[in-house]
Amino acid sequence: MKFKKLHKNINFNSALVKAKVMNALGSTPNQINDFMLIAENDIFGTIGGGTLEFQVINESKKLLINNNKENNLKIPLGPGIGQCCGGFVEIKLTAHSNFKNAIKNEIFDETNKLDLYIFGAGHIGQSLITKTKFLNFNTYLIDSRESFLKQNNMEHINYLLSSKPWEVVNHLNKKSMYVVVTHSHDFDFKIVNEILKINNFNYLGLIGSDTKRNKFYKRLEKLGHKKQLINQLECPIGASIGKSKDPEEISFSILARIIEFKNSYNKDMKKLKRQVNEF
Repeated sequence: MKFKKLHKNINFNSALVKAKVMNALGSTPNQINDFMLIAENDIFGTIGGGTLEFQVINESKKLLINNNKENNLKIPLGPGIGQCCGGFVEIKLTAHSNFKNAIKNEIFDETNKLDLYIFGAGHIGQSLITKTKFLNFNTYLIDSRESFLKQNNMEHINYLLSSKPWEVVNHLNKKSMYVVVTHSHDFDFKIVNEILKINNFNYLGLIGSDTKRNKFYKRLEKLGHKKQLINQLECPIGASIGKSKDPEEISFSILARIIEFKNSYNKDMKKLKRQVNEF
């Protein structure tokens, strides 16, 4: 059995079952309209994992084996199935001939997908893009060195070549996330300076030490940037991993931090939309 991420561009032409949450009350690991797809040897997506999902997968397999069309499961999330959530879910199972048919009436919400611009195609930049394929970002890799950009050709990455990468900042999408990990401190500074000039970003992280941070902060302040704005620049970037110099570990720490930021940002946006609707 293989677990795979659920997205709308999957090409799968065998029979499968859609398990969709129709009702959710109390404390549950999922929400109404969440769904997953279960085939003979593949599972796309999740409805929360745990014993609930294990039971749903088994019931979906039975549906496939018996060639039935649908089944409704009403499951209390208590001692009966070994979960302590205490809520209740109703899940509808429906059989489909292929993936396209299964998602025909489903909506894939990509409104919260943020643009992620990675400046620098060296060791850390290359490591970062290999890990963003299944994350909720539109990912761009930017460098002045064509040979570094051409190290790979990943479909989910947008490659931008510029001899002066700081000059492209003004042409990038606003409200984006920026990770600056170039080979040059001079490039780093010019890129950060341009991003702060525009002052329309969601996240800005810079590779470096505490010493580099202090020097950059002083130079940026001399250029007229306000301290409140400069303090939004995170340097060193990433979650704390001690003094590791390993590019793979550093890239994991960076991704952990920007995922944390992204999810916090999406939560704030949903709260804001709720408040606007209530008004």
